[in-house]
Amino acid sequence: MKYEDFSDAIAGSVSVSEAQTGSWYERSGKRLFDFTFAIALLPLLAPVIVLLWVIARKDGGPGFFGHERVGKDGNLFRCWKIRSMSFDAKERLEALLESDPVARAEWERDQKLLNDPRITPFGSFIRRTSLDELPQIINVLKGEMSFVGPRPVVAEELGRYGHRKATYLSMKPGITGLWQVSGRNDVSYDERVEFDVTYGRDISFTTDVTLIAATARSVVCSSGR
Repeated sequence: MKYEDFSDAIAGSVSVSEAQTGSWYERSGKRLFDFTFAIALLPLLAPVIVLLWVIARKDGGPGFFGHERVGKDGNLFRCWKIRSMSFDAKERLEALLESDPVARAEWERDQKLLNDPRITPFGSFIRRTSLDELPQIINVLKGEMSFVGPRPVVAEELGRYGHRKATYLSMKPGITGLWQVSGRNDVSYDERVEFDVTYGRDISFTTDVTLIAATARSVVCSSGR
Protein backbone atom coordinates (compact mmCIF):
# COMPACT_ATOMS: atom_id res chain seq x y z
CA MET A 1 0.00 0.00 0.00
CA LYS A 2 1.30 3.43 -0.93
CA TYR A 3 0.76 6.91 0.41
CA GLU A 4 -0.28 7.81 -3.18
CA ASP A 5 -3.48 5.82 -2.52
CA PHE A 6 -4.66 8.64 -0.23
CA SER A 7 -6.49 11.64 -1.67
CA ASP A 8 -3.40 13.80 -0.98
CA ALA A 9 -1.09 12.11 -3.47
CA ILE A 10 2.62 12.56 -3.22
CA ALA A 11 3.88 15.59 -5.13
CA GLY A 12 7.45 15.63 -6.41
CA SER A 13 8.47 12.21 -5.09
CA VAL A 14 11.91 10.90 -6.05
CA SER A 15 12.11 9.07 -9.38
CA VAL A 16 13.89 5.75 -9.87
CA SER A 17 16.72 7.42 -11.77
CA GLU A 18 17.23 9.97 -8.98
CA ALA A 19 17.23 7.21 -6.31
CA GLN A 20 19.99 5.41 -8.20
CA THR A 21 22.36 8.38 -8.22
CA GLY A 22 23.42 8.01 -4.58
CA SER A 23 26.65 6.45 -3.33
CA TRP A 24 27.17 2.69 -3.06
CA TYR A 25 26.56 2.98 0.66
CA GLU A 26 23.16 4.61 0.08
CA ARG A 27 22.14 2.07 -2.57
CA SER A 28 23.40 -1.16 -0.96
CA GLY A 29 25.81 -0.71 1.91
CA LYS A 30 23.33 0.92 4.27
CA ARG A 31 20.92 -2.01 3.99
CA LEU A 32 23.77 -4.48 4.49
CA PHE A 33 24.91 -2.59 7.59
CA ASP A 34 21.35 -2.39 8.98
CA PHE A 35 20.66 -6.09 8.53
CA THR A 36 24.02 -7.25 9.90
CA PHE A 37 23.87 -4.93 12.91
CA ALA A 38 20.25 -5.93 13.64
CA ILE A 39 21.10 -9.65 13.55
CA ALA A 40 24.02 -9.04 15.91
CA LEU A 41 21.88 -7.05 18.37
CA LEU A 42 18.78 -9.25 18.31
CA PRO A 43 19.99 -11.88 20.85
CA LEU A 44 20.83 -9.07 23.29
CA LEU A 45 17.68 -7.03 22.76
CA ALA A 46 15.08 -9.81 22.53
CA PRO A 47 15.02 -10.58 26.31
CA VAL A 48 14.76 -6.85 27.10
CA ILE A 49 11.89 -6.42 24.64
CA VAL A 50 10.05 -9.39 26.16
CA LEU A 51 10.49 -8.00 29.69
CA LEU A 52 9.23 -4.54 28.65
CA TRP A 53 6.27 -6.16 26.86
CA VAL A 54 5.30 -8.06 30.02
CA ILE A 55 5.47 -4.89 32.16
CA ALA A 56 3.48 -2.85 29.64
CA ARG A 57 0.70 -5.46 29.70
CA LYS A 58 0.20 -5.21 33.47
CA ASP A 59 -2.51 -2.57 33.11
CA GLY A 60 -4.56 -4.89 30.91
CA GLY A 61 -3.66 -3.29 27.60
CA PRO A 62 -1.47 -4.65 24.80
CA GLY A 63 2.28 -4.71 25.24
CA PHE A 64 3.11 -3.54 21.75
CA PHE A 65 1.79 -0.54 19.87
CA GLY A 66 1.89 -0.49 16.08
CA HIS A 67 1.13 2.70 14.21
CA GLU A 68 1.01 3.21 10.44
CA ARG A 69 3.81 5.42 9.15
CA VAL A 70 5.06 6.56 5.75
CA GLY A 71 8.27 4.95 4.59
CA LYS A 72 10.63 5.19 1.63
CA ASP A 73 8.93 5.89 -1.71
CA GLY A 74 5.63 6.41 0.11
CA ASN A 75 5.26 2.81 1.26
CA LEU A 76 3.10 2.54 4.38
CA PHE A 77 4.25 0.25 7.18
CA ARG A 78 3.41 -0.49 10.79
CA CYS A 79 6.04 1.00 13.11
CA TRP A 80 6.33 -0.99 16.34
CA LYS A 81 6.97 0.29 19.86
CA ILE A 82 6.46 -0.84 23.44
CA ARG A 83 3.15 0.77 24.41
CA SER A 84 3.83 3.87 26.49
CA MET A 85 0.33 5.36 26.54
CA SER A 86 -2.93 4.39 28.23
CA PHE A 87 -5.18 2.23 26.07
CA ASP A 88 -7.77 5.05 25.94
CA ALA A 89 -5.13 7.47 24.64
CA LYS A 90 -7.17 8.58 21.64
CA GLU A 91 -10.15 9.58 23.79
CA ARG A 92 -7.91 11.39 26.30
CA LEU A 93 -6.24 13.40 23.55
CA GLU A 94 -9.54 14.36 21.94
CA ALA A 95 -10.96 15.48 25.29
CA LEU A 96 -7.87 17.56 26.10
CA LEU A 97 -7.73 19.28 22.72
CA GLU A 98 -11.44 20.05 22.92
CA SER A 99 -11.18 21.64 26.38
CA ASP A 100 -7.71 23.26 26.33
CA PRO A 101 -6.95 25.76 23.53
CA VAL A 102 -3.30 26.08 24.63
CA ALA A 103 -2.79 22.32 24.31
CA ARG A 104 -4.58 22.35 20.94
CA ALA A 105 -2.26 25.08 19.64
CA GLU A 106 0.78 23.14 20.88
CA TRP A 107 -0.47 19.96 19.19
CA GLU A 108 -1.22 21.71 15.89
CA ARG A 109 2.22 23.34 15.91
CA ASP A 110 4.41 20.40 16.97
CA GLN A 111 2.24 17.24 16.75
CA LYS A 112 3.25 16.52 20.35
CA LEU A 113 2.53 17.72 23.88
CA LEU A 114 5.11 18.59 26.52
CA ASN A 115 2.76 17.40 29.28
CA ASP A 116 0.93 14.55 27.61
CA PRO A 117 -1.85 13.04 29.79
CA ARG A 118 -1.86 9.88 27.69
CA ILE A 119 1.58 8.69 28.82
CA THR A 120 1.68 6.19 31.69
CA PRO A 121 4.37 6.34 34.43
CA PHE A 122 6.06 3.30 32.90
CA GLY A 123 5.65 4.88 29.48
CA SER A 124 7.39 8.03 30.69
CA PHE A 125 10.40 5.95 31.78
CA ILE A 126 10.75 3.97 28.55
CA ARG A 127 10.34 7.13 26.46
CA ARG A 128 12.97 8.97 28.49
CA THR A 129 15.39 6.08 27.93
CA SER A 130 14.17 5.40 24.35
CA LEU A 131 13.49 1.77 25.34
CA ASP A 132 10.01 2.03 23.82
CA GLU A 133 11.62 2.03 20.36
CA LEU A 134 13.50 -1.27 20.70
CA PRO A 135 10.85 -3.31 18.80
CA GLN A 136 11.65 -1.25 15.71
CA ILE A 137 14.60 -3.60 15.21
CA ILE A 138 11.96 -5.84 13.56
CA ASN A 139 11.12 -3.01 11.15
CA VAL A 140 14.84 -2.76 10.36
CA LEU A 141 15.13 -6.50 9.70
CA LYS A 142 12.12 -6.31 7.38
CA GLY A 143 13.72 -3.47 5.45
CA GLU A 144 11.00 -0.95 6.36
CA MET A 145 13.31 1.19 8.50
CA SER A 146 16.99 1.91 8.95
CA PHE A 147 18.93 2.38 12.16
CA VAL A 148 19.52 6.00 11.08
CA GLY A 149 17.16 8.15 9.07
CA PRO A 150 14.30 10.65 9.30
CA ARG A 151 11.78 10.35 12.09
CA PRO A 152 8.94 8.13 10.75
CA VAL A 153 5.84 10.29 10.23
CA VAL A 154 2.14 9.55 9.82
CA ALA A 155 0.50 10.35 6.49
CA GLU A 156 -1.11 13.52 7.81
CA GLU A 157 2.30 14.93 8.81
CA LEU A 158 3.98 14.50 5.44
CA GLY A 159 2.37 17.66 4.09
CA ARG A 160 4.29 19.66 6.68
CA TYR A 161 7.49 18.85 4.83
CA GLY A 162 6.33 21.05 1.95
CA HIS A 163 8.83 21.04 -0.91
CA ARG A 164 11.14 18.91 1.26
CA LYS A 165 8.72 15.99 0.98
CA ALA A 166 10.78 14.33 -1.75
CA THR A 167 13.80 14.27 0.55
CA TYR A 168 11.85 12.41 3.24
CA LEU A 169 10.49 9.92 0.69
CA SER A 170 13.96 9.20 -0.69
CA MET A 171 15.10 7.63 2.61
CA LYS A 172 13.96 4.90 4.97
CA PRO A 173 12.81 6.29 8.32
CA GLY A 174 15.25 5.68 11.16
CA ILE A 175 15.14 4.48 14.74
CA THR A 176 17.43 7.41 15.42
CA GLY A 177 18.73 10.39 13.49
CA LEU A 178 20.00 13.93 13.68
CA TRP A 179 16.70 15.04 15.24
CA GLN A 180 17.17 12.66 18.17
CA VAL A 181 20.72 13.65 19.04
CA SER A 182 20.13 17.38 18.46
CA GLY A 183 17.44 18.13 20.99
CA ARG A 184 14.67 15.74 19.98
CA ASN A 185 11.46 17.08 21.55
CA ASP A 186 13.10 20.43 22.29
CA VAL A 187 13.28 21.37 18.59
CA SER A 188 10.50 22.76 16.44
CA TYR A 189 8.90 20.80 13.61
CA ASP A 190 10.57 23.00 10.99
CA GLU A 191 13.96 22.37 12.62
CA ARG A 192 13.26 18.64 12.56
CA VAL A 193 12.60 18.84 8.81
CA GLU A 194 15.90 20.66 8.34
CA PHE A 195 17.71 17.92 10.29
CA ASP A 196 16.25 15.33 7.89
CA VAL A 197 17.35 17.36 4.87
CA THR A 198 20.84 17.76 6.31
CA TYR A 199 21.12 14.02 6.94
CA GLY A 200 19.89 13.28 3.42
CA ARG A 201 22.81 15.30 2.03
CA ASP A 202 25.40 13.62 4.26
CA ILE A 203 24.46 9.93 4.31
CA SER A 204 27.55 7.79 4.88
CA PHE A 205 28.75 4.87 6.98
CA THR A 206 30.74 7.26 9.18
CA THR A 207 27.70 9.51 9.72
CA ASP A 208 25.51 6.55 10.66
CA VAL A 209 28.02 5.08 13.12
CA THR A 210 28.56 8.50 14.69
CA LEU A 211 24.82 9.07 15.16
CA ILE A 212 24.28 5.57 16.57
CA ALA A 213 27.09 6.16 19.09
CA ALA A 214 25.64 9.55 20.05
CA THR A 215 22.21 7.94 20.51
CA ALA A 216 23.68 5.25 22.74
CA ARG A 217 25.22 7.96 24.93
CA SER A 218 21.90 9.83 25.19
CA VAL A 219 20.10 6.58 26.14
CA VAL A 220 22.62 5.86 28.89
CA CYS A 221 22.18 9.41 30.16
CA SER A 222 18.38 9.08 29.84
CA SER A 223 18.18 12.37 27.99
CA GLY A 224 15.33 11.35 25.69
CA ARG A 225 11.64 12.20 26.14
